Amino acid sequence: MKILNIHGFRGSAENAAFGALTGLGHDVVSPPFDYDSVTPDKVAEKLRRIIKTDTPRYIVGTSYGGFFAALLSAETGIPAVLVNPCLMPFYHLPLLGYEGDIAPMIALFGGLAKADRSIVKCIIGGSDEIIDTHSLETNYYSAENITVIPEGLHSGATLPLAEYFGEVIK
Repeated sequence: MKILNIHGFRGSAENAAFGALTGLGHDVVSPPFDYDSVTPDKVAEKLRRIIKTDTPRYIVGTSYGGFFAALLSAETGIPAVLVNPCLMPFYHLPLLGYEGDIAPMIALFGGLAKADRSIVKCIIGGSDEIIDTHSLETNYYSAENITVIPEGLHSGATLPLAEYFGEVIK
C-alpha cells in the first residue's frame, strides 16, 4: 500500500516509522526536509503536491511530521497515523532550537479543526521526554484512537511501530 511518511524536526526520512512500514511491505514515500531552512508553508505545499502525484492511502507522521500528517488528513480525508505528534510546533520547536518564524505554524494549526477525528490514530510514548502536551491528542482525538506505550520515549524506535502499524493500517 502507498503511504506518505513525514519525519520529525531534525529527523531522517528513513526514520523508525519508515523502517517499520517498509518492513511490512508498504510502498513508502518519505521526503527529506531540513525544517530549519524551509518554511512550514513550503513544507505543506510540497506534501500537498506529493499527495496529488502519489495518491497515498495513509499518511504517517512522527513528531513535527505528525503535525503535517494531521493537517493533511484534515484537508484531504486521508487517514493518518501519528507517532508522538507535535501538534503545537509553534510552542515546542523554539524550545528545541528552531529559530524560524513560527507565525506560519500558528496559521496552519487552525486547519486541524477540520479533521475527521475518527480517521486519525496516535501512538504515544508515555515517557516522552520531548513533547509534554500529549493531552491535546488525548482530548481532541477519540480515546479509542490513542495508544499509549507507558515506557515509550519520544523516539519512534522506542515504540512497537511494526506491530502497531500492522493493526491500524488496513
